[in-house]
Amino acid sequence: QVQLVESGGGLVQPGDSLRLSCAASGFTLDYYAIGWFRQAPGKERETVSCISHRGGTTVYADSVKGRFYISRDNGKNTVYLRMNSLKPEDTALYYCAATIRGCSYGMDYWGKGTQVTVSS
Repeated sequence: QVQLVESGGGLVQPGDSLRLSCAASGFTLDYYAIGWFRQAPGKERETVSCISHRGGTTVYADSVKGRFYISRDNGKNTVYLRMNSLKPEDTALYYCAATIRGCSYGMDYWGKGTQVTVSS
């Protein structure tokens, strides 16, 4: 069964850091680009970041550039999103997704998300 499972979310204060993980099962991530997305209540889903299948290309939303960093460990079949200097506006449900076609294309598989809440 193909599955993506996010973890690492939680309640933190402004300025704190979190590292989200996206673990795959039922398939190998080696050939897939992985994206992180987020959706806050009442807002549309936003693309946060994406990493190519070998990790050579990464893209970020302007709102997170310089604060968030995406990385992957294909040996562990896992992709990470390091989030630094968190702000209240980063509060959202964070999803990871996989595509075999590359970051510029639609996603094939989606996880169920992990909640990140930034509040003092």
